Amino acid sequence: MRHFLWIFIILSCSGTAFAAEDSHAGYHYPTPQTRESYVARAPALQNITKRSRVAFTVGLNSQQNKRSFAPGYHIFVKGARAEKLIIVAVGDGRYDTLFRLRALLASLTADARTSPLFQQAPNPENLNFLDLCSAIGIKRVTLTDGDKIAHRIDLN
Repeated sequence: MRHFLWIFIILSCSGTAFAAEDSHAGYHYPTPQTRESYVARAPALQNITKRSRVAFTVGLNSQQNKRSFAPGYHIFVKGARAEKLIIVAVGDGRYDTLFRLRALLASLTADARTSPLFQQAPNPENLNFLDLCSAIGIKRVTLTDGDKIAHRIDLN
C-alpha cells in the first residue's frame, strides 16, 4: 500500500510541476495532454525582436480576416519576449484531435510562406511553419481545440 501512496505522490507532484511551468494552461487552454519536441531546420534569423514576433501573428490574423468566412482559430503570442505561440480553435468540432491540430500546422505553413520573414530564410520551400516559428525566436507552440484538447510543441 505504501508503494501506491509514493507513486501517487510522485505523479501528483510531476503534474503540478508541469502545470506550474505553463502559466497559460487553465486560462488560454487546458493543460496539454500531449507534448513533443521539434528540432527546427532553419537557423535563427538576425535582428528578430519581440515586435517582429507580434507582427508575424498580426499578419497571419490579418490574412484570416480578409477571407470571406469567420476564422477557425485565433493565433497570438505570450511571454515576456513573445516567445510562446498559442493557437486556439473557435467553434466546436474543428480541431478536436491531434491529427487535426497537425493538419492546421500544415495549413499554416502555406499561409506563413507569404510572410516576408519566411522569405528571409534560406530555402524557404523546404521549411514548414514550425521551422519559421523557431527561426523568429518562438520557443513553444501550443495548439488547442479551445475546450478539451491541447498539444504542446517545444522548439529546439
